[in-house]
Amino acid sequence: MNEFIDWLNTSVQNFDPLWRNVIAGFAIMLETSIFIGLIVPGDTVVLAAGTLIQDWGDYGLLFLAVMVGSFFGESIGFWIGRVFGVRIRSSKMGQRIAPHIWHRADTFVESKGGIAIAMSRFLPVLHSVVPVTAGMSKMTYKTFISWTVSACALWSAIYLGIGWFARGASEAVNQFKFGGVIIIAIIVTFLVLSALIKKRLDKSANAMIDDAEKAKSRAKKIRNAEMKRPNL
Repeated sequence: MNEFIDWLNTSVQNFDPLWRNVIAGFAIMLETSIFIGLIVPGDTVVLAAGTLIQDWGDYGLLFLAVMVGSFFGESIGFWIGRVFGVRIRSSKMGQRIAPHIWHRADTFVESKGGIAIAMSRFLPVLHSVVPVTAGMSKMTYKTFISWTVSACALWSAIYLGIGWFARGASEAVNQFKFGGVIIIAIIVTFLVLSALIKKRLDKSANAMIDDAEKAKSRAKKIRNAEMKRPNL
């Protein structure tokens, strides 16, 4: 195992930082764009890119590349929704997304606004649909991008930081007999914690959406009752 870690560290040091930044930025741009984002594992690419960080200056350049990719990806999704509107849902690509997902994304953005934009960055599926839904809504681009950039900055800092930490940890423990096993354990622990956090956020988002849908249903019943009430 330690021989593998030695080989990995050597490969990391020889990888061109420019290409690493381009690949990471492009991957996150695709992940945050509608449809493509449902199949491109941008978080995995960014995490792997984090293991290539050499120092704080290198971290800053990679962070900037990921943020630029996020900015363009999220903006593409927003303007697709703003230009094409609800027509995108009836398109062949739009029909690949289940109607209930579109509906829940609508409810989430309508009820929570900017908070929905920020939370969606950490949620599976919704992270690719919410930007488009926001574009269909009355939300301004300025409001949308301010929330999404903040969320992407936090997300990028965490993932790149974890990757860099894993790199440093691999170099630190590689001298021990079971250093490779320790590194694998660290990576597995991060993946498990990440999955649990995402599951918790997804549960919270679903609760918010359910509460909003119940509120809309109650409001609709009240309006219907008032319309049926005879005029005195």
